[in-house]
Amino acid sequence: MMLEVGKHRKGNLRVLLCNGDWQLVANQSTLALVVAAVLDYLIGDPWSWLHPVQVMGWVINRFIGLLGFKECDRPLLQHCCGTFLGLSLIIGSGVFGWAMSSGAYLIHPLFGIVTESIIVASCLALNSLQKAADTVLQVLAAGNLAQARQSLSLYVGRDTQSLTEAEILRAVMETVTENATDGVMAPLFYAIVGAFTPLGSAALALAYKAASTLDSTIGYIEAPYTYIGWFSAKIEDYLTWLPCRLTVVTLALLSSKPRKVWQICFRDGVKDASPNSGWSEGAYAAVLGVQVGGTNWYRGVAKPKPLIGDAVYPITSERIYQALQLTQYCFFTWLIIAIALVIIKYLNYST
Repeated sequence: MMLEVGKHRKGNLRVLLCNGDWQLVANQSTLALVVAAVLDYLIGDPWSWLHPVQVMGWVINRFIGLLGFKECDRPLLQHCCGTFLGLSLIIGSGVFGWAMSSGAYLIHPLFGIVTESIIVASCLALNSLQKAADTVLQVLAAGNLAQARQSLSLYVGRDTQSLTEAEILRAVMETVTENATDGVMAPLFYAIVGAFTPLGSAALALAYKAASTLDSTIGYIEAPYTYIGWFSAKIEDYLTWLPCRLTVVTLALLSSKPRKVWQICFRDGVKDASPNSGWSEGAYAAVLGVQVGGTNWYRGVAKPKPLIGDAVYPITSERIYQALQLTQYCFFTWLIIAIALVIIKYLNYST
């Protein structure tokens, strides 16, 4: 059977599953996933390159502009349009990722792996999250509070112009711990799942990235996106639910504090309006012994968030870097598990 797999002309058609040869798809997608992880870890997203999120944002803004929804006072119509936008962008992104990677594999297996790895790498934000935190923390360490506020405003939605040093550190910690799930672990989860399907890693990773972009763009319960953004907010919550819980489990096991992690998540994480953010922040807060949450200001309006975790230690730059390190441990743990699963499947398949 190994010889038969090796004989396939140029390696990969995503229809190989129909012939019982899905293992080749998994091998190639997993290799592409490993390359993508290395690319994201070492390089991240080059600023000069066109990023899929930019294209997704342009599509969303263009659709919203054409719809003129701010002048439309019909909630049902906005619900329908928002659902249409969400489904179209998510499915369209997945199809695009599948078509690009499959077409590249038809040209040559190596070209396919390179293409799929670049697409998947663009969906991962491990490097970007590290750089964002570094940008703020390094300026703050230099004592430039005003510049730290300005840098922070590029990454958070809250008002930053009057934040104290402690509030800036809390904002960075909350950004790092919340985005660890939807920016790093959830895209990795769907890339891994995709590697074991005929769709491949690029399709599912890009589809999830579209859902995440929709949520961050229009997925708000406040006006003017209350109705048109309802679907985008809900679908992202549902898609992130499982990878978020798996991230919590991984953090609990890696930290050797499973009881503490689950205690904090069940006590405090459930208080958050988001079904995932509170759990993600709660897991990190439990492991690091810090407390996040409190009152934030958005466009001059105070918005209280529940306190999550116990303030055993103050939030410091060192604690934030520890949170980033925990995310790296989770990331590579999942990657190693994916590789191990492919090896096990391959051995079973070849016997």
